[in-house]
Amino acid sequence: MFDKQIKIPEPEEITDKMPLPENLKGIKAERDRLVTEVITGKSEKLIMIIGPCSAHEQKPVLEYVERLGRLSDRVKDKLVLVPRIYTNKPRTRGVGYKGMFSQPDPNKSEDILKGIYAIRELNIKAIEASGLAAADEMLYPANIHYVDDLLSYIAVGARSCENQLHRLVASGVDVPLGVKNPMSGSILALINSIYAAQSPQVFKLNGWQVKTQGNPLSHAILRGAVDSYGNDIPNYHYETVMQLAENYAKSELKNPAVIIDCNHSNSGKKFKQQIRICEEAMRNRLYGNDYKTLVKGFMIESFIEEGNQKEDIVYGKSITDACLGWADTERLILSVAERV
Repeated sequence: MFDKQIKIPEPEEITDKMPLPENLKGIKAERDRLVTEVITGKSEKLIMIIGPCSAHEQKPVLEYVERLGRLSDRVKDKLVLVPRIYTNKPRTRGVGYKGMFSQPDPNKSEDILKGIYAIRELNIKAIEASGLAAADEMLYPANIHYVDDLLSYIAVGARSCENQLHRLVASGVDVPLGVKNPMSGSILALINSIYAAQSPQVFKLNGWQVKTQGNPLSHAILRGAVDSYGNDIPNYHYETVMQLAENYAKSELKNPAVIIDCNHSNSGKKFKQQIRICEEAMRNRLYGNDYKTLVKGFMIESFIEEGNQKEDIVYGKSITDACLGWADTERLILSVAERV
């Protein structure tokens, strides 16, 4: 039984009421261009999609992206920094906190309409404060249109990789879109998802029959896998990446690209291991041009304070997965930039 509570406006109604200001549209377009050029191989820079596991409160997220914006100025010749502003990200079991989209205040019950305005405000302020446009996860396909005009990167998660609606909606996204390998680690399922996202589609979405042209900027994110006993299986090593390269070659997909997710099953959620994983991948770039060409960057979970907490008591500390702290984050970004 579904108890209807509040009628939620269509995305166009919300974006018309809270549009991206004209003075920020040029910044957004430029960030789109920079990320796209890395994915297509026109640029040899690396992308670093970096930030909190979940953006649960505006003030610390804005402070974080301001810091990232200042750091971006120092590494812009080598790296394209994209802040993670994940506004739909719930706790893993889907019980309790459900992300800013649903709970703009993590300590109160769901208020989705308020949440939609909150996430638009956060993304607009983030662009203004940092000069960077963010990445978010398309956890719920119908929700992405409330913020897609503000984002320079969109991700499809491991649990959504094989979902048909996610694949179809991904085909209509007009910025680079990374698809994570499924929890099983199946490379075939990952390739099939990217193929669907790159292909034109016709389907029903939000009360409309829609047609898409396909997104040639869709690509792979390797996040590790989980076996039937719950054990993590990393897939960031050189050999695994080159196996994916072979599958890419057979598939004839456009713009072969891989982003390595340094947390999740690659690190066993041991957040400090993200530094080692990132460093290993940078070393691997020395051993083969195919690897260097395919791997376009990293996804890192990071916040002001390291670790995580069950509730928002410590300012700038994750309330979902554990993150690197700012000091380690800054060192890691500068270290990667030195070796590009």
